[in-house]
This record gives sequence, structure tokens and C-alpha cells, in this order.
Amino acid sequence: MKARNLDLFADRSTEPAGPPAPKVWTVSQVNRAVRRLLEETLPQLWVTGEVANFNRHRSGHCYFTLKDRSAQIRCVMFRREAATLPTDPDEGMTLRVFGGLTLYEARGSYQFVVSRLEAESADGMWKLAFERLRRRLDTEGLTDPARKRRLPDFPRRVGVVTSATSAALRDILAVTERRAPWVRVLVRGTGVQGPGAGRQIAAAIDTVAARGVDVVIVARGGGSIEDLWGFNEEPVARAVAACPVPVVSGVGHETDVTICDLVADLRAATPSAAAEAVAPDGRALGRRLAALGQRLGRALSGQARARRWRLDRARERLFGGARRLTSAYRQRLQGGRAGMSQAMQGRIQRRSARLKEAAAAMEALSPLSTLARGYAVPLDVNGRLLRGVGDFVPAERFRLRVVDGNVPCEVADRPTRES
Repeated sequence: MKARNLDLFADRSTEPAGPPAPKVWTVSQVNRAVRRLLEETLPQLWVTGEVANFNRHRSGHCYFTLKDRSAQIRCVMFRREAATLPTDPDEGMTLRVFGGLTLYEARGSYQFVVSRLEAESADGMWKLAFERLRRRLDTEGLTDPARKRRLPDFPRRVGVVTSATSAALRDILAVTERRAPWVRVLVRGTGVQGPGAGRQIAAAIDTVAARGVDVVIVARGGGSIEDLWGFNEEPVARAVAACPVPVVSGVGHETDVTICDLVADLRAATPSAAAEAVAPDGRALGRRLAALGQRLGRALSGQARARRWRLDRARERLFGGARRLTSAYRQRLQGGRAGMSQAMQGRIQRRSARLKEAAAAMEALSPLSTLARGYAVPLDVNGRLLRGVGDFVPAERFRLRVVDGNVPCEVADRPTRES
């Protein structure tokens, strides 16, 4: 066995020497090695340059190019990190991005994976998003001072939209209890920062407004522009503008200005200031009511005196006028009565004369006048006048009507007619 091995060794030693066979790499192996080399060799770093061709894909990933005067690098920002951007940068805007280099193996393209994107100033992107939304809302008139509504003087129910565990809520409740303990506070807790905060705040405003409150306070404590960003989102602006009751915005500190502040009916410097603007001061109100009561008493007393004086003057004018009017009417009545008396006397005299004349005429025509001159009128038992001899029947009774009575008679013989 050893001899054979020696023979083989001897045979090899006599063969001519040549280069070793080369290792053949696949494309995938090359790209994978380069990717590992880039990712393991270079640390994550900040890169600055002008942005070009920024594109937010429907998948949520953002693709763009970062360049300077002599070079450019392709960049990608994946969906999770891209969701934190308040807005997309403008073309040609100077950015600084933080991330690491890698190789996209499928295409063999070298790119920079961005985990953080900022404008030249730390809050530049936030300011850009703020101004973009502000200009759009200004165009729609949602920030117009003319549409601001007046807060109710004496609200009975106040809605509060803020974090249920925040110091802002404690401040609002403390101020309301101190100033107006009769006011009922309806709290709708919500997230006030982080992804989705804007939609949560908008939904909370809609919910609390539907509960029959008189005014709504939207509030949170101070923080960075990123912390307050939920109040700069469009859903919050739309919910505040559509709220059926006035909205007071008490977001952040006095120097912080949010879109919610601009659209709200009143902007308060702090949550406590918002509560003071909504809740009337009970003690001041009591003093004001007492002063108003005194003023009202004095005013009523003055009005009573003035009206009494006017009533006295009116009564004097009324009575004076009534006396003058009564005197005039009395004189007219007396004159009318005298004239009426004279007229009646004259009329009575004329009627009396006419009556006497009529009586005389009737007397002249009366049968009694004829009877008084010696005539008599025969009447049968029925009182019928007997005019001629044919009316007298023998043996029938009749009576003669004389001037002073009746004379019973009887027909003795047949009456004779004069020729």
C-alpha cells in the first residue's frame, strides 16, 4: 500500500505544475457579499443634499434621490419610518438623512436606507407641513376671524377633550371647580401624541359635541412640535370647524401655536387659561350681581319717581281738560235744554190748538150734538139704526137714543109712509 502511494506521489511529481482552478461566483453571491460588506463595514451616518424625485409609493415606502453638485445617491425610506413624516419634502429642498448603505440585491443597485429625515433645521419638515395645511385652511376660510363664535356667558355643560391622565385635565378641573362649581364637566379621554393621535382627537371632539355640551375645550400640556403634532393634523382642524358649539383650544404653552388654535373659536395660552375663559368666576359674578341689583334698585326707584311725576302731570292735564270739557258740555247742554224746552212748548201749543180745532170739528159732526138739539135716534134691540118706516114692525120693541139716555118703545100700529 505504501509502495503504491509512493508510485502515485512519484507520478505526480513528474507532472508539469499549473494554476489552480478559479472559483466561480453567482450574481446573487456577489451582490450578497457586497451588501454585507457595505452594511458591516460602514457605520450608520448622516448625509446631506438636495432632494429630487421624491415619490411616496402606494405601499407606503418613499423613494427619492439625494444629490449635491457632483454626485447623487438613491435613497429609500420604508413604510414604518415614512409614516412619521409630517409631509413630503419639496423638490430641491435641502435635507439631511440618517441611515446606512446597502445594496438592493435583486437589481444590484447601491442605495441609502433612511431611518430619519430632517430639513436643514430640526423642525423644518414640521414647519413645512404646518404652513401647507395652514394655507389650505386659509383658502377655505376655516381660519377666518369672521367665523369665530362667541363663547356662552354661563355654560352649564363643558366638554373636555384631552388625555384622561394628564396634568392638563387636572388643571382644567381645578380651575372649573374653583370658579364655577355648578358647571358640569364631561371628559372624553384620548391620545394626544404619537401615530394616529389626530384621528383620535377628531373622533373625541365629535363624540363630546354630540352629548349636548355648551362649549368644548381641546387641551394638552406643552411639548416639542413633534409631541404637539396631533393637534396640527387636518382631521382635527375639520372636526373643530364642524363642531356645532364653540371650541376653545388650550394646547401647549403660550409660545406654541397649532392648527387647532387657528381654527378654534378661541385660542387660550394654556389649558388653565382655557378653563378660565369658559368657566365664569363665581365670586366675581356674585359681586357683579350684587352691584347690578343695587343699580337695578336705583334705576327702578328713579323710573318710579319719574313715572309718578309724569303720571301726576298727566292726571292734572287730564282733569283740567276734563273740567274744561265738562264745563263746555254743560253750557252746551243747558243751552240745548233751554232751546228744547222752548221748542217743546211751541210744539205743544201748536198741537193743542190743532187738537181743539179737531175736537170742535168732531163735536160738530157727533150724533150727540144732534141729539142735544132735540133729536132722537131709534135703535133695535141689537143696536141697529132704524132708518125708515120699513124697519118698524108692529109689536116689536125698540129704543130711542136721546141725549141723556135711552127710552124703551114698542111699535103699536103699522107705520105710514109720508107721501
